[in-house]
Amino acid sequence: MPHAAFVIHDTKDGVRQARFDGHRFVTDRVEIAFRQTDVRSHPGDDALIVDVACPSAGLSWVVLRWDVPWSSDLLILGDAWERSYGDLSWRHFEPGRVLPWSWLGYEPATHTTLGHGVKVRPRAFCAWTVDEGGYSLWLDVRNGGGPVHLGERVLEAATLVGTAAGSNKSPFQLQQDLTAAMCDDPMPVAEPVVGCNNWYYAYGQNFGPAQILRDAETIVEYADGHPVRPFCVVDAGWTPGGGAPGGPWTAGTPGTFDDMPGFAADIKTRGARPGIWMRPAALTVVDDPARLRPGPRPARELPLDLTLQGNLDTIREDVARIVGWGFELVKHDFSTFDAFGRFGPAMGAELTDPGWHFADQSRTNAEILLRLYEVIREGAGEATLIGCNTVGHLAVGLVEVQRIGDDTSGRAWERTRRMGVNTLAYRLAQHGRFFVADADCVPCTPRTPWEKNRQFLDLVARSGTALFVSVDPRSRNPQVDADLRAAVRLALDGGDAGGVEPLDWLYSTTPRRWLTATGSRTYDWAEPFGVSPIGV
Repeated sequence: MPHAAFVIHDTKDGVRQARFDGHRFVTDRVEIAFRQTDVRSHPGDDALIVDVACPSAGLSWVVLRWDVPWSSDLLILGDAWERSYGDLSWRHFEPGRVLPWSWLGYEPATHTTLGHGVKVRPRAFCAWTVDEGGYSLWLDVRNGGGPVHLGERVLEAATLVGTAAGSNKSPFQLQQDLTAAMCDDPMPVAEPVVGCNNWYYAYGQNFGPAQILRDAETIVEYADGHPVRPFCVVDAGWTPGGGAPGGPWTAGTPGTFDDMPGFAADIKTRGARPGIWMRPAALTVVDDPARLRPGPRPARELPLDLTLQGNLDTIREDVARIVGWGFELVKHDFSTFDAFGRFGPAMGAELTDPGWHFADQSRTNAEILLRLYEVIREGAGEATLIGCNTVGHLAVGLVEVQRIGDDTSGRAWERTRRMGVNTLAYRLAQHGRFFVADADCVPCTPRTPWEKNRQFLDLVARSGTALFVSVDPRSRNPQVDADLRAAVRLALDGGDAGGVEPLDWLYSTTPRRWLTATGSRTYDWAEPFGVSPIGV
């Protein structure tokens, strides 16, 4: 049980403390109750369910507080709202730092690690803060940028879990334990997820079926007869509207992608499994402005109101249509940005701009996104789903694969180092416990150094996480092909036995030393001049 509880009805009203009443906290308008349940992955351990009722007013946040003093040398690690953006790391106390979904604490002097989190698919956006005197859980139950109006409904906001270990377990192993405690039902995946993706040499421009079929032949060549068939994914650019368009999702670009079922069938004849990208929650061509949500609209693609049943029905039909064309994998992208008008780093503690609501004000933002992911799952049927710019903590159990970090790059190695290595190190524990983790593509392009990309390729292949390669044919030569063939074969085998573990992640945002099946390996991520501080 927390030591105290607070509520915020609206940001202009400030924070109000609730009083403790037996097994619950109450104000004149809010009741916060608690129930215990078992943690399936840790028999004998308890989880704490938080129920919130607020029948007569709007509600924005519930804050739970535990007063627990820490040692001054405590190192703290949090997670990310959706993808990470090269920003995950162990740090000393930053009391106002937002730690989405879970946090770990490590005491170097005692080699003791502890962790707290919320189980997947909560009905609130949940963030922790940690200070020298304790820790707090901020349950964001808003709708859009304003209070939710629950009415008579009792909201099961979140289920809290925790775990701890002494020096017998590394912080990484404790992170794995906590991740397992937060999820009972990841989507089963029968085979390793490996394939090619054209984004990092095409960037959505100047390609057609011929280039994708060439990619399919290349990845099948690298697989070299392996019984697990690789995917060939066509990324954004197959419909009108530029490099990241919205809907409608009824056809490909006229004159280029005229026959989508035939295109998918042609990929299959090359020996690969066809996959495709889409952006389900926004429109490039707006047929009815009433379908759009209020609030911030920072892009030319206009966001759908995800509480309107007609929009959800259309999204389900769009996904089902694409799968019906013969695509066995659907990568759905941009839904967090389209829901809130912000990417992860700008979401902060408030997620979106203040002062707006979805059409249905009775559901929380977490419930709205959760329903979107359920609808996409319904449309996809047995096809494989990759969530990109989706909230992984809400999509668990509804996607097989999750992009855990922001884009790597076919133009600048620094972006791959900054984003790819960081997210693989700090979110690797989610792999197999939440979903198949995808640290994004390994590029092979003329503008990026292969001596660096090949090291990232080796690490991802050994990790057993999803491996997608983006190969510009101009970069192929016998050595590159040999490297790619070896890595693709290893990834199709499932990677190293036991996977990999970052060894110096307590002290580096892009760890160089990793434990593998063959012992410790050191990777050199720096370029000859060092590491670039310039934005990428």
